[in-house]
Amino acid sequence: MDAPLLTVIVPVYNEAATVGELLRRLLAAPYPDKQIIIVDDGSRDGTAAILQSWAICPNILLLRHGENRGKGAAVRTGLERATGQITIIQDADLEYDPNEFPAVIEPIRRGDAQVVYGSRYLRPVERLPWSRFRVAVVLLNVLVRGLYGQRLTDEATCYKAMPTELYRSLQLRSNGFELCLEITSKICRAGIHILEVPISYHPRSANEGKKIGWRDAFRGCWAVAKWRVAR
Repeated sequence: MDAPLLTVIVPVYNEAATVGELLRRLLAAPYPDKQIIIVDDGSRDGTAAILQSWAICPNILLLRHGENRGKGAAVRTGLERATGQITIIQDADLEYDPNEFPAVIEPIRRGDAQVVYGSRYLRPVERLPWSRFRVAVVLLNVLVRGLYGQRLTDEATCYKAMPTELYRSLQLRSNGFELCLEITSKICRAGIHILEVPISYHPRSANEGKKIGWRDAFRGCWAVAKWRVAR
């Protein structure tokens, strides 16, 4: 059988409140033949039981880590089983809308870009307010510009799309949220331009389950510097 156009990798950790709705949205989203790879990263809140009810869906491949290893490890596990021509990452927290996949995927299909990021800060309306998370994103953007010469508005976006073989060629090693910086750093080192397109975003707070924090921002800063000089 021909490979599907799109593989969506969904790393999941303790998202029982949202993962069912996210899967419904994914299945209804554009590109009906897409492969959806769910990687349960050692959830302990009932997520695993919810995911089991979706395991019979032919478009969904359910994988599981016995213990929590981090978002980066979950994405790397998913990449090993990806069969789509293009791969994109989707968080399970409903902050990103799968209906906007075409904005990120179509430039690659047309040959306009090899790598496309969905930027949360390019929308002309409904601009996001300043927060500590946005400050951290600005800092990471500045580091990427200074170390690699590539100007970005949203390095930390979840929506990073590229051909699956290009993803694999990066030989990703990160286990945590610093995976985003490793991806960007290696793409920049390869001399590949990153095209940014506007997407919507519906942020949640730490009280609502948001997991990334300042500690992850510091790890990201270290990663973007490390991969500037590492082999």
